[in-house]
Amino acid sequence: MYENDMESIKKAQQGDKYELEKLINHNNGLIWSIVRRFNGRGYELDDLYQIGCIGFIKSIKRFDTNFEVKLSTYAVPYMIGEIKRFIRDDGPIKVSRSIKELGMKINELQRSYLIKNGREIKIEEIQEELKVTKEDISLALEVSKGVESIESATYINNKDGNQINLIDKISTDKNEEEIITNKIAIKELINGLKQNEQQVIMLRFFKDKTQAQVAKILGVSQVQVSRIERRVLEQMKMKLSS
Repeated sequence: MYENDMESIKKAQQGDKYELEKLINHNNGLIWSIVRRFNGRGYELDDLYQIGCIGFIKSIKRFDTNFEVKLSTYAVPYMIGEIKRFIRDDGPIKVSRSIKELGMKINELQRSYLIKNGREIKIEEIQEELKVTKEDISLALEVSKGVESIESATYINNKDGNQINLIDKISTDKNEEEIITNKIAIKELINGLKQNEQQVIMLRFFKDKTQAQVAKILGVSQVQVSRIERRVLEQMKMKLSS
């Protein structure tokens, strides 16, 4: 797959705008799949897509081409984190429409500049491009900050005196980033299997077939199915743990 073309990734990391845009285009479906998870939060999906792109670009900058993992798998937590931070920092403080519109222009300029130049734009460059004062830029960037989020809010546990994050008390046991990342990793591992191995895994774990049923469908012995299943699961476990 193109996304695993290490040469392209290395070129993008070195500031090649063409390769960076190509990587974004080839992973467009992945970016949108993350964005749609935040549908119904009161934000335009196109705006969240821009934020997701920023997260994807940051993941490229930090991606180690020596990793035994695809860029898409590595990028998921970055995109989720970037969107979550955007939603968190876009708190309930009400600001003037002009400042909010300026903030949107700055965000778009930051994204496009990062794609084109491979680095974040400076305040002075934003000032020159948008013809606004540094004070207005700072206000637009900072006005939504300062609202304490449930991730940072703490209180003292009366039982032992320890500080506890509020999010720890109200969150579920599910780690959304880990779930998405694992699903993508497993899908990639299955795609890399031989055809007969894929058939066994799909029938056993996605179609809930017994080993005997799988053997009958594939026209092999149950012993062969058992061996394939055990071998593939061990291989997948080793790759995931590494």
